[in-house]
Amino acid sequence: MNNQLEVPQPLLTEEQMEQINFTLIEALHTNKQVDLTYYERGQCITETGFIQFVDSLGDLFIFIDEVFELKNKMRLSELIDVRFT
Repeated sequence: MNNQLEVPQPLLTEEQMEQINFTLIEALHTNKQVDLTYYERGQCITETGFIQFVDSLGDLFIFIDEVFELKNKMRLSELIDVRFT
């Protein structure tokens, strides 16, 4: 039953990936809250929080979620969208 709810990971254009990276860097430097949408196990998930670290070459960023204030280490390649709240 759960397999029917799974969606394939959306493919992003180069322009979309650049915009995500730009927004992440700006959020890191200004400490502005963001809504992150990422792909995990067949689903698109959105969380709100703050960016703590970005490593574009290492395909890694650290995100502190708003609800539990936990550090989440994630891959940049899993991101679908990043927007300021």
